[in-house]
Amino acid sequence: MTTQTHYRPTQAIINLEAIKENVSNLKKFLKPDIKIMAVVKANAYGHGDVKVAEAAIEAGATMLAVATPDEALHLRNFFPNIQILILGYSPVSFAEVAAKENISLTVYSSDWVKQVAIDVNLPLKLHIKIDTGMGRIGVTTIEELLDLYENIEKKNGLIVDGVFTHFATADEEDDSYFIKQVDKFNKLVESLPKRPRIVHAANTATMLMKDPTLHFNAVRFGISMYGLAPSQYVKTKLPFPIKQAFSLETELVAVKLLQKGESVGYGATYKVEDEVYVGTIPIGYADGLIRKLSGQEVLIDGKRVPIIGRICMDQCMIALPAAYNIGEKVTLIGIQNNEEITIDEWAEKVETINYEVPCIITARVPRIYLTK
Repeated sequence: MTTQTHYRPTQAIINLEAIKENVSNLKKFLKPDIKIMAVVKANAYGHGDVKVAEAAIEAGATMLAVATPDEALHLRNFFPNIQILILGYSPVSFAEVAAKENISLTVYSSDWVKQVAIDVNLPLKLHIKIDTGMGRIGVTTIEELLDLYENIEKKNGLIVDGVFTHFATADEEDDSYFIKQVDKFNKLVESLPKRPRIVHAANTATMLMKDPTLHFNAVRFGISMYGLAPSQYVKTKLPFPIKQAFSLETELVAVKLLQKGESVGYGATYKVEDEVYVGTIPIGYADGLIRKLSGQEVLIDGKRVPIIGRICMDQCMIALPAAYNIGEKVTLIGIQNNEEITIDEWAEKVETINYEVPCIITARVPRIYLTK
């Protein structure tokens, strides 16, 4: 009886040692009393939430942050004791479940608080979200904040455990808007009758580049935990090196020699100008290799070769400099010999940010984990 679980050679390789090193280096960079909240929302930015959380905790993270109730419940199955915070919206109907599972919720509405009914013997921890300039969820005025705080305080079973905000421009060189957000956050937090146990405002860019006082007593380690800089500007200012944890690879499954005038792919959009070997690799837009990546280079035998023709749902074709053997390794993201294709390169090709790239690699691509 076979124990093999993945038969297609396409796979994402997640280097957990890189994640551990990134967290460990951040821990050394921060003051000893600052808590590290590992942000593992969106399946840990496409890397795999459980394995990434394990690595982050081993390296020094003491809290986990997610975006949705489902993400929180999934992680609670594997981590019964660590504090988990849902950064986004949770419906009132989830409050009782959150209390039972010791999951902290983000709150920003007095109406939400008034609707909550929970067992007072299972208190629900809440983090108040302050909108200082994102225009998303959060209270925006002192009056709103105090009204929310008072409604929480007078309801049995609810605890104001934290308060936080999120900065819109922390990764940009111009910090004028960032300073306005900082000032607003400080002003609103100071208006609270009692400072909550946890105050957090520093996203990755803030913790790595800005005034250490903005670390308060907890920081949210997101994109750079995975070895990616929040922006090109931040990349030039990093206080310690970060290691990319994600790579993507597959193998040649077919090689053929095409003659001048023949075509490749749907629509026959690619015309062969000179005799060329064409390889097929089993990865397509259903795996997250979106069609806009046609023309993007991949690595084979340490050499860069282009994707040619339109990317198909499950396959795509590449131009080869020679007749390589079936099974030859092809790297779409990662290192071969002295060549590297980065997530940033993909992001530039499709005119997006590096955050999006690993997130769009679908669940059909298995995540394979490297560790010592």
